[in-house]
Amino acid sequence: MVTGAAGFIGANFVHYILEKYPGLDVLVYDKLTYAGNMDNLKDVRAKIKFVKGDICDSRTVSETIKQFGVDEVINFAAETHVDRSINNASDFLESNVRGVYTLLEAVRKYGVRKFLQISTDEVYGSIRDGSFYETSNINPSNPYSAAKAAGDLLAKSYYNTYRLPVLITRSSNNFGPYQYPEKLIPLMILKAMKDEPLPVYGTGMNVRDWIYAEDNCAGIDTVFRKGKLGEVYNIGGGNEKPNIEVVKLILKQLGKPESLITFVKDRPGHDLRYSLNSDKASALGWRPSHTFEDAMKKTVGWYVGNEWWWHPLLNRN
Repeated sequence: MVTGAAGFIGANFVHYILEKYPGLDVLVYDKLTYAGNMDNLKDVRAKIKFVKGDICDSRTVSETIKQFGVDEVINFAAETHVDRSINNASDFLESNVRGVYTLLEAVRKYGVRKFLQISTDEVYGSIRDGSFYETSNINPSNPYSAAKAAGDLLAKSYYNTYRLPVLITRSSNNFGPYQYPEKLIPLMILKAMKDEPLPVYGTGMNVRDWIYAEDNCAGIDTVFRKGKLGEVYNIGGGNEKPNIEVVKLILKQLGKPESLITFVKDRPGHDLRYSLNSDKASALGWRPSHTFEDAMKKTVGWYVGNEWWWHPLLNRN
């Protein structure tokens, strides 16, 4: 069962595993919030089973696992947008903490053989020099990352207490097809396409490590198949870029002027730099296969060619 797979990374993962493992029995469980979109699964809809449900709803979760004989769960379901968490943290606590608890309890009750919690590098907080390892202290800076960190710790505690078959991946910033246009890269692409001002926080020098969605999916798949239970695995792209550099590359690839860039007041709790050491995942045989520039070309090209997908989303809240 793949939860949250009508969202960005979950949808990319379902596409990835169905292409890699034809005939795989995949059940998608998704609440279909504002960022959940069945159009994300349009190409594979006939190949999957789908249940609409909330991961916080213990009854529906349990009934689904029991009815379909689910023996593996990968949890992508989460509220993810930092700005929204700053404005209202309650939904983040529900999905990212209580939802994880509900899934863990169902996994424990029905003897599911493996549970993978999808997390983020943001749980570590900011780092000026060097990189975060899986053993680094977590130090989240905003309600989103704090809620994700809580979910990680809860999952880890279920391994330690009940020997539940838990794995955790922490990925760097993702980009690629199907990403809801509130996030940096799709937002900048669409605004540039319409010749609108591109809002950049602060000086634009906040650094993120970017990973193409397909490379993250390959990493998640590798950890799920080969990772040691109870362990955390970082999945970083090795592409540390200041935000302003990312925005300028998007403008260059679209043939738009840098004069569209507009600097705006920085957001509260804005981490300066993220950096992951991914040697542990690499030791399992995983490596990113896309350069940042080539992946950005693919991403820009996808949004340019798929207005049917993103245009209806622009007025959603």
